[in-house]
Amino acid sequence: MNKDVIYIEPEDDITDIITKIENSKEKIVALVPPKKAGVFRSVVNIKLIAKVGFTADKTIVIVTTDPSITKLAGATKIPVTKNLQTPPSVPNPITGDIVEASSKEELVEEDNGEVSSEEVVEEDPAEEETKEDEEKTEKKEDKADEKSADSKKSAVKEKAKKAASDAKKFSLAWFKAHKTLSICSIIGVLLVIIFFIWAFAIAPAATITVGIRTTSSNFSKSASFTKNVEEENIGEGKFFLTEKKLEKEASVEFEATGQKNVGEKAKGSINVKAQFGDKGSVTVKAGDKFTLGEHSYSADNDTTISWDGVSYTACLNTITKKTDPCVVQGTVNVTATEGGTSHNIAASSANWKTSANVSVQSSTAMAGGTDKMVTVVSQEDIDLAKKNLILNSETENKEALMETLADTDFPIDSSFKQTTSDVVSTPAVGEEVKEGVTPKITVKITDTLYLIDKTKVEEYIVNEAKLSDNFKIYEMNDPFVENFMETSEGFSGKIKTSYVSGPKVTENDVIEIVKGKGLGNAQHDLKDVDGVSRVDIKTSFPWVMSIPGDTNKITVILDMEQK
Repeated sequence: MNKDVIYIEPEDDITDIITKIENSKEKIVALVPPKKAGVFRSVVNIKLIAKVGFTADKTIVIVTTDPSITKLAGATKIPVTKNLQTPPSVPNPITGDIVEASSKEELVEEDNGEVSSEEVVEEDPAEEETKEDEEKTEKKEDKADEKSADSKKSAVKEKAKKAASDAKKFSLAWFKAHKTLSICSIIGVLLVIIFFIWAFAIAPAATITVGIRTTSSNFSKSASFTKNVEEENIGEGKFFLTEKKLEKEASVEFEATGQKNVGEKAKGSINVKAQFGDKGSVTVKAGDKFTLGEHSYSADNDTTISWDGVSYTACLNTITKKTDPCVVQGTVNVTATEGGTSHNIAASSANWKTSANVSVQSSTAMAGGTDKMVTVVSQEDIDLAKKNLILNSETENKEALMETLADTDFPIDSSFKQTTSDVVSTPAVGEEVKEGVTPKITVKITDTLYLIDKTKVEEYIVNEAKLSDNFKIYEMNDPFVENFMETSEGFSGKIKTSYVSGPKVTENDVIEIVKGKGLGNAQHDLKDVDGVSRVDIKTSFPWVMSIPGDTNKITVILDMEQK
């Protein structure tokens, strides 16, 4: 069986040896180390030689009598022989003794990875050649010892570079031989690195709750309001008013409750008289009213009562003994203002009243009226429908108006009002509501609200609260204006709210005090701040023992503790 004999040079390192074994084309490789072979005195290097032999499917045999090398070879199960003519065997790992095989058959064939004695004898060079090689090696070592100190330093540097290169080659070779294990190891290392980066650089965060001693106070101050911007004076509590309007057309259906008699109207005539002077006359106009109790009638047409130019004579007033104008009589045709039998009355000569410039003497009987009752729209129906429409739309319209306000607008709720115009009823007042028709009104609604500047109101409250310099307002309920009313000098009202005040401690103050500090120091430093009553620090994970330096990872909660 063919084999390859490799003579190891003193300057060869483990990478060189592994490379020579891998480059050998024979299944059996005999390694002949030099006398000063430090690389063979490392158990790690011997294990690597055994490993590369197994990986490359080669049988490794070490030719040596050095007990330190034979012990290491025995520990790694590498066969050893004293010379190229002696059959190899695995040394005692404790004593390093080489037990020679009793026969050539004790050496296994190529299949089990060991070298037969026949192959070693047939292929190995003569012992004289070995001695000559050893002498050559000694000469090389002697020459190396003769180098100057500077040359040695240079050689050391070159050796270091070569060692690094060889280590890289060995790493690549080992990686190829253990690809799956290497990949898993690399992934495991990366995961560990990523975990540590996450755990100690990304994940750490802190939530700091700081209890602050505060006091709750009520605020109530009279203020005035003006529509003239030049009159505004926040220091004196005088605010400029702006008016916000929202116009909207709305409609609502309603139920008609009016009743009307649309039967035939009674008719008749009324005798009237009038006084006139020389060639004078009196006219009763169409539509002039004549009433008798609850019965009402109107003139059908214009009727003129005048002197005929013939029978005129001065009339003597028997009481005053003076001459008065003469009285002339006439007849006016009338019709009841409403249908119905109730206006059918007998002839009468007393208690008539009229809007015309005449006197009623008597009337004929009023007749012809009939009854027919229908439902009509009354004025009361329209007024009630309009009132309900305004009430039902007030909340919705107010919300719609509020949505149009800016963040800086402060609305005066009590100034909100609604006005209506252009009320249209279908059917109109007094008209009959036909079957299947639902009456409806349409109204134009104008919503009005007064506003002031919210920032100026808050500024006014802060100024009037008169807090000391080291105190601040932490919370303020929404202010409101009470008893808002118009006066002869403008508008007046009272601004009211409540607020919570305490020592000045801001979130930024807390962060600047604690960032980057240990938990104990952070808590101690915060408790020293005036007004801080309690400090509670919670970290994101148990292993986080300090406050992050990144302010974005610090959450501050200011907890107001009212007295």
